[in-house]
Amino acid sequence: MADNGFMPWDLFQLRAEWDSRAVNCVVDSYGQEWTYANRKILENTCQTAYFVSIVVVQWADLIISKTRRNSLVQQGMSNWTLNFGLVFETILAAFLCYCPGTDRGLRMYGLRFSWWFCALPFSILIFIYDEARRYCIRRWPGGWVERETYY
Repeated sequence: MADNGFMPWDLFQLRAEWDSRAVNCVVDSYGQEWTYANRKILENTCQTAYFVSIVVVQWADLIISKTRRNSLVQQGMSNWTLNFGLVFETILAAFLCYCPGTDRGLRMYGLRFSWWFCALPFSILIFIYDEARRYCIRRWPGGWVERETYY
């Protein structure tokens, strides 16, 4: 939203105007006016970015689910089915974002390349957390961390 002129502090109390078909002059943070149709395209683009963010976070979830105790450094990425799943998931998300016609049926719009990386810090955080959790399980077997977080 901020990349298109709507700063976070200007989004509060905007829903009534945003969703009204009768209002064709919603003003953004830079003074630009947005029609109803353009606002809905921006909204659907934001929802597409949210979908892509879920895909990116699922990369970390899939990788950390490989092993319960060993580090990814010890385990490696030799599971070709898992690797195929990661690549397929990414290609499918890109297809859904950029394929012509998905803007009508699924209301998904193409994203800027940089918008694919908004969720990457969360993926890295999940990965680091789980590596630390597995380190504690290996270091102190049967300890509190293993009892409370071992699935």
